[in-house]
Amino acid sequence: MRYGFTTGSCAAAASKAAIYMLLSGKKKETITIITPKQIEYSPKIEKITMEENFVMCAVQKDGGDDVDATDKAYIFSKVSIEKNSTHELEIIIDGGKGVGRITKPGLDQPVGNAAINSVPRKMIKEEVEEVCKFFDFSDTVKVEISVPNGIEIAKKTFNPRLGIVGGISILGTSGIVEPMSKKALVDTIRVEINQKKALGYDILAISPGNYGLNFMKETYDYDLEKSVKCSNFIGETLDIAKELGFKKVLLSGHIGKLVKVAGGIMNTHSKEADCRMEILAAATIRATDDVFLARKVLDTISTEDALSIIIEADKNQKIKDNNKVADDEKYNIKEGSLLKRIMDIIIEKIYFYLNNRHNGEIEVEVIVFSSNYGELGKSKLADDYIKDLKSMNTNIKI
Repeated sequence: MRYGFTTGSCAAAASKAAIYMLLSGKKKETITIITPKQIEYSPKIEKITMEENFVMCAVQKDGGDDVDATDKAYIFSKVSIEKNSTHELEIIIDGGKGVGRITKPGLDQPVGNAAINSVPRKMIKEEVEEVCKFFDFSDTVKVEISVPNGIEIAKKTFNPRLGIVGGISILGTSGIVEPMSKKALVDTIRVEINQKKALGYDILAISPGNYGLNFMKETYDYDLEKSVKCSNFIGETLDIAKELGFKKVLLSGHIGKLVKVAGGIMNTHSKEADCRMEILAAATIRATDDVFLARKVLDTISTEDALSIIIEADKNQKIKDNNKVADDEKYNIKEGSLLKRIMDIIIEKIYFYLNNRHNGEIEVEVIVFSSNYGELGKSKLADDYIKDLKSMNTNIKI
C-alpha cells in the first residue's frame, strides 16, 4: 500500500520553500525535505504569493492509501522576516486561519498555542534554519501555518471534543502516513501470532503498540518486542489466538486504550468508540459516591489528566483527615488509595470482557499502566504469566 505524508511534513516543506523564495527572490516550485522517518519528501509547491515583506505558498496533502479528513487539503505557510536587536536567528511559529487553538490542558501544546504539535514544529524550525544558514540570515523569521478550509475539516475530526477550536491540528511523529488498512493490519497480526505458535510459545503476549515498551522493560524486564502488536484490534486478536490454539494471553497497555475494554469495546480506535472518561467517571462514582469528582473526570480530555485529578482529590482528602502530605511526595497506588480502588473496578471489568469474549476458553490476564504514574493495576495471574513468558524467551531462539 502507498504511504502518504503528514500535515506536519506539508507545513515543513511549504515553510522551507517560502523562506527560500523570500531570501533568494527566486520562485521555487518544488522542494525536498527529509522526514523524521528518514524518507525523502519532494512535494510540488503551489499557490505561491511573493511580496517584498513575505512569501506564502502551499503544499497539498497526500495521505497515500490512508485517506482521512485532511487528505487533499492545502497546507499554507506564510513566512516574513524582521530585524532583531541581537541579530541572532529567531524562528517564531504560529497558526493562522484553519489551524486550531488549544483551549484545554493535557495535549501536546499548552493552552493558547496553535495546534501545531511538537514534532511538526521541530521539522519546520530545522528546515527554515537550514535555508537561513545557507543565506547567512540571522534575524527573526515568522512562520504562520494556515489551512483555508481547516474549520470545515475539523468538524470531521475529534478536535472539537478535545478542546481544539478554530481548525485542524498539524500532526505527525514520523512525517509519513503509513497505510492502516484494517485487513492488512489484521493479516499481519495473524502472521505474528502464527509465528509465535510455531516457535513454541504457549502464552501469547499482546499489546496495542510501542507505548508500553519502556514501561514493561523497566518494570518487569520484559521486552515487548517479543509480543504481538495488536493495534486497536484487541477482540480480533483474541479471536485469532483462539483459532490458532492459544489458551493463555497476556494483554498489557496504556490506560487510554485499555479503559475502553472495561466498557466491552474490543476495537479501541477513536472512530469506533471513545467513552474513556465516561467509564472512568462511572468507576469513580462506584468507588467513592463523589459526583463532583466524577464530573471533573468527565470534563478532562485525556486519561492522564483524569488520573491527576483523582490523585489530587485523594491527597486533599488525606490533608483533611490530618494526614500530612508533602508537596513533592510521590503518590503511592496502594491498597486503600482512591486510585487503587477505582483501578480495581476498571481491571475487574477489563478482565471480565476479555475472558467473556470466548466464554473462558482462553484465559486472559491484563496489566494497565500510565505514562505519568506507572503501573495502575493488573489481574490476579499477570505476574505468573510474565514469569512464564520470560522463561520462554530464554528457551526459545527468535
